[in-house]
Amino acid sequence: MNWKKVALAALIIAAMITAATQGGRLDFATLKAHRAELLAFTERHYAAMLIGATLAYALATAVSFPAGVLLTLTMGLLFGRWVGTAAVVVAASIGATLAFLAARYLFADAARRRMGPRLQRLARGFERDAFNYILFVRLVPVFPFWLMNLVPAFTPVSARTFFVATAIGITPGTFVFANLGESLGRIDSAGDLVGRNTLIALALLGVMSLLPIAFKKLRNRRKKR
Repeated sequence: MNWKKVALAALIIAAMITAATQGGRLDFATLKAHRAELLAFTERHYAAMLIGATLAYALATAVSFPAGVLLTLTMGLLFGRWVGTAAVVVAASIGATLAFLAARYLFADAARRRMGPRLQRLARGFERDAFNYILFVRLVPVFPFWLMNLVPAFTPVSARTFFVATAIGITPGTFVFANLGESLGRIDSAGDLVGRNTLIALALLGVMSLLPIAFKKLRNRRKKR
């Protein structure tokens, strides 16, 4: 493996992260304009680009850079919907778990003291049924992705449960955006990225993830009676 090429690939993705975070908006036009050049470079250095992009994505997730949509589109553009989805799920899950572990071992005590009532209630939910709560917040991103890397760290949730639930939960949404990235040449504006049907489908997946919790509560009530 030529690690110089891997480093170059990581720098390309890092540059896109920087572009995405300037002004806090998705630079859709730039990504679309450079589509041909990015695809040509990836074709010449496929393995290096895949490794470099995956490492850059994991690092961006670990340090909470707000560029997830652009990066996922880019991964779909460069590697296709299937490989792109797999790479993003691995990278994002590793990055999220690194953020989770850093928060647990560096900031947990201070964060617990400063958590407001809303986050305290959310943390108690993680304690009661960690896997399904993490699955829900990943399937239906009501809260920012970076925040949901931190809150579970202040509860007894294991790193393994966090990683697995995160990987499963982000897969549907990741596939949607990676698929859109692969189809980037046919998309005319950033407003076309997510339609109502896609949002409804993701919301239904989130509701389904809560069914085990509802079933468990119903069973406990029956036992008490």
